[in-house]
Amino acid sequence: MFDSAVMTRHDIEDTRLVRSFSYVGGKWCASASGDVIKVSNPADGAVIGEVASLGADESRGAVDSAQKAFASWSMTLPQERAAILRRWFDLLIAHKEDLARIMVLEQGKPLSEARGEIDYAASFVEYYAEETKRPNIEGVTSHLPDAEVELWLEPVGVVALITPWNFPSAMLTRKAAAALAAGCTVVAHPSAETPFSALALAELAERAGFPAGVFNVVTGDAPTVVEPWTKDTRVRALSFTGSTEVGRLLYRQSADTVKKLTMELGGHAPVIVFKGADLDSAVTETIKAKFATSGQDCLGANRIYVERPVYEAFCQKFTEATRELTIGRGMDDPDIGPLMHERAVAKQEEHVADAIAKGATLALGGKRHALGSLFFEPTVLTDVPDEAAIMHEETFGPVAAITPFDTEEEVTARANDTEFGLVAYVHSQDPRRIYRMTRALQFGMVAVNRTKVTGAPIPFGGVKQSGLGREGARKGMEEFMEIKYVCRDWG
Repeated sequence: MFDSAVMTRHDIEDTRLVRSFSYVGGKWCASASGDVIKVSNPADGAVIGEVASLGADESRGAVDSAQKAFASWSMTLPQERAAILRRWFDLLIAHKEDLARIMVLEQGKPLSEARGEIDYAASFVEYYAEETKRPNIEGVTSHLPDAEVELWLEPVGVVALITPWNFPSAMLTRKAAAALAAGCTVVAHPSAETPFSALALAELAERAGFPAGVFNVVTGDAPTVVEPWTKDTRVRALSFTGSTEVGRLLYRQSADTVKKLTMELGGHAPVIVFKGADLDSAVTETIKAKFATSGQDCLGANRIYVERPVYEAFCQKFTEATRELTIGRGMDDPDIGPLMHERAVAKQEEHVADAIAKGATLALGGKRHALGSLFFEPTVLTDVPDEAAIMHEETFGPVAAITPFDTEEEVTARANDTEFGLVAYVHSQDPRRIYRMTRALQFGMVAVNRTKVTGAPIPFGGVKQSGLGREGARKGMEEFMEIKYVCRDWG
């Protein structure tokens, strides 16, 4: 099922990290039907391997394993869970280069970004290894005579995790480490486009010493694998990162079993640049916000609003900076790699054509790159009207849409005019304006004069149709726990 020579040619030292089978109940298993999914490198379309495509019965079997393991794992001393998580973290760091290269081969992102993602993924494991020991019984002042009142935090049970292709390692560890630290057991389904990264994490989890059934990774067709989990009463919580459309579907499917849901869904981030901002810094940070992961990032800048007095200068500087971005295969470590699939490229073409038809100016790019069918040129559109599709739909690619504004009230209304509410970026040197904008913007996260805001200690998440709940920080662990109220009379 897997040609190790493919990985050897790309300097994967520990080829045992490349697994073709699902990991269920502490065992590596193929599909009973023999079905497989082919995985291709988006840089050239070459098949890099195959993974098992498990069926619905086998998916339910993974829940059997997780449920069986839950009784003992949930009662394991927090210090013991912490030690296993810490070993997992150490292994991630030790195998960082191999994990990054596996990711580049199946996802296409530039090698330096893949290395950064492994660091990011590992940071959640380290954080929750430390946080494992912190949930305590909380005493509450009793409202009843002769009664003692306590609140206990307890693991919810088996949790299902569904992760995307754009951050195949970090999205899994952000969810799994929190759930495992809480005392839950996990059934995880990675994207069929990037399963090798998840299976490599399972290999390292096995080496770290997680007991059989505690951490399970089930590969295959998403509806086949996931739908049984949404209907299974033993799966008490579900965490999903992906599109709002799929999130709505999972929400409906999970209703009958009343699961706890954590969802990080679509984004449509505005960047707002006011006159008086450090223009060079605003350009640099907006380049990061737009083109990281080749634009395939839910935090990616989708609408760039610039106050009219500095609009022309910003557009010129931004276009020149974009022109300097390099394009290439992930292993060559460019600024921009290939997009994930043909649908993504087609969307870039549609958004560019629509914007131009509605009056926007194409300042740079606008078409596929000669390197291959999944490469799209970094593109700059200026004077983009609000009626253009790109101002309402998540682009998820390297197309930047810039438009002017005149007043703070106007740009606030335009920025908030969306069903999404994940992150917004503001550039200003006026402290009063910064305060007003951070209060007025209807987004779960606001970044001021910078792009990088995420990390293990912060509660990541959005409002409106960008999601439910939070990931990371103590809040992320509490998503996988329930409060038990105990009222005791000693007699």
